[in-house]
Amino acid sequence: MKKAKFLLLFILNVLFISCGSNSDKNKSDFSLSFVRSKAEFEVGETVKVCIQNPKNKKIDSTSFYFEYQLLGTVTAAPELEIPLNFEKLGNQKINAIVFSEGATDSLQIDFKIFNNTAPEIYTYNIINTYPHDVGAYTQGLEFFNDTLYESTGQYGTSTLRKVDFRTGEVFEKTELSDQYFGEGLSILNGNIYQLTWKEGEGLIYNLENLKKTGSFKYNNSKEGWGLCNDGKQFYKSDGTEKIWILNSETLAEETFIQPTTNNSISTQLNELEWVEGKIYANTYQKDGVAIINPTNGAIEGIINFKGLRDKVSQHPKLDVLNGIAYNPNTKKLYVTGKNWDKLFEIEIIKK
Repeated sequence: MKKAKFLLLFILNVLFISCGSNSDKNKSDFSLSFVRSKAEFEVGETVKVCIQNPKNKKIDSTSFYFEYQLLGTVTAAPELEIPLNFEKLGNQKINAIVFSEGATDSLQIDFKIFNNTAPEIYTYNIINTYPHDVGAYTQGLEFFNDTLYESTGQYGTSTLRKVDFRTGEVFEKTELSDQYFGEGLSILNGNIYQLTWKEGEGLIYNLENLKKTGSFKYNNSKEGWGLCNDGKQFYKSDGTEKIWILNSETLAEETFIQPTTNNSISTQLNELEWVEGKIYANTYQKDGVAIINPTNGAIEGIINFKGLRDKVSQHPKLDVLNGIAYNPNTKKLYVTGKNWDKLFEIEIIKK
């Protein structure tokens, strides 16, 4: 069944790529357009796409697709009404294959799907404050069995650490080779997975002793930023509008979501954390943390951490908020930043 699905995807991909296949021409005789001129829509809207046929060629049928899934095939008027209840938001495309006079033409039109509600806005209370290594350029933070694991960055000083979050003591540490800039981390099935920034490679460690046991390549993205998992698959940010979804066994980037509000598509999402069915993601160089629906990419909330950086020791190497850790055993959320000397236990409050 899986092989048949992959074969179908391959065939459709070939058809879509070979646009204008009619008589081996480089340009199609048809074009795909929206009946209304706009190309930005909200979830819940219904749009109509149609085939423009300026040469009045005979069209036998037209098949419309979204993400290689067949939306419908029409044989009369070459148009289709599409309810925008797709799972995923952001930059999307509709493809069409036109069958005309013994040949096929493949068409594509780009558009945006925004969420139909604005994100809820949250602020915070500080519940507790704990020491944190001021020398740690924090890139990734995650609890496992009440132990805090931390990934730090910078070429020549990147590390993977086990930390006692109550005291800030680093009781086990592995240093990365100078060629690597450490980024996000996540723990699954007895392994720690740590991203590197521009090296196109992730590193795998034994959870118990932090010994490196392997590595994996990024097959679609060029950079590694943040990483988290839901117990079944990984979610990986790369600085673009995409959060990649990785197969937990092969580590392949199989698909992606695009974090999207009611009026924008977000980029620069950095550290990721899985929190009770949602992805929490901080925006690089900003004080906000987005609460993201992992199914469709909708940004359902934004936590404003403005002022938190002012509560740590001010020094020349002090950098931005980066580091979100949720302890599922205690239901507590912790936040820190790059070269911050404090780790904060935080309560989130709706404004």
